[in-house]
Amino acid sequence: MTPEKPRPTDAAEAGRRARFGTLPERIRAEQMIEEKPATVPDSARDAYNSDEWLVRTCL
Repeated sequence: MTPEKPRPTDAAEAGRRARFGTLPERIRAEQMIEEKPATVPDSARDAYNSDEWLVRTCL
C-alpha cells in the first residue's frame, strides 16, 4: 500500500496555472533573423581596381 501524497492548496495550484499554464506565442523564423552588412561599405577602397593598375603599368 502506497501512502498518498498531500494535495497542494488550490491557491498554489491557481498561481502555477496562471504563470505556467499556457505556452508563449510562437515566433516566426522571419522575426528571428536580422540582416545587416558585415562591414560598412568603403567607397575609397572599392575605387581601386588591381587589374586596371596592372594594365597601365605593365603594358
